[in-house]
Amino acid sequence: MPTAGIFVLRDAMVVHAPIERCFQLSTCLEIVEQDLGMRPVRGRTSGCVTAGDTVLWRGWQFGLPQMHESRIDPFEPPVYFRDFMIRGRFATFEHDHHFLDRGDGTTLLRDELRFTMRWGFVGLLIGRVLIVPHIRGLMRRRFARLKRIAEGSDWTRYLSAEPVLAASASSTRSA
Repeated sequence: MPTAGIFVLRDAMVVHAPIERCFQLSTCLEIVEQDLGMRPVRGRTSGCVTAGDTVLWRGWQFGLPQMHESRIDPFEPPVYFRDFMIRGRFATFEHDHHFLDRGDGTTLLRDELRFTMRWGFVGLLIGRVLIVPHIRGLMRRRFARLKRIAEGSDWTRYLSAEPVLAASASSTRSA
């Protein structure tokens, strides 16, 4: 719900898979594309995003052409990353992805998404009536897809057997 015009959505899910696998699958553009109904067309367009990457997404939402360009920063494998809008239809848009190793072979995925709308009262109404339910559905579908992929054998279609997080983590810390 909006607080001073800011919409905040949160969701969480436990996945029976290692934190590194969950983190890397969450950064995989091919998986994100399946839920968004939009395609990455500039910046990073395939594979997994990492620190400083930008992705320009294009597609259709609500029968209208859409464009959303995001930057990934900060990026702290395997526990956290944020994507935030640098260009698009929202006034602001930030999506925090948190990962917690529960120590029993499971990982807690926790997301918080914050956005504001343009167009004053009309934007608030559109946000409440159309955008919040739409994004809530996207978040739930994304978590369900990540859970299914990470817990089964499908993850090998998207990732190599060995996570590529160590190099990314050291480059992020030195920046």
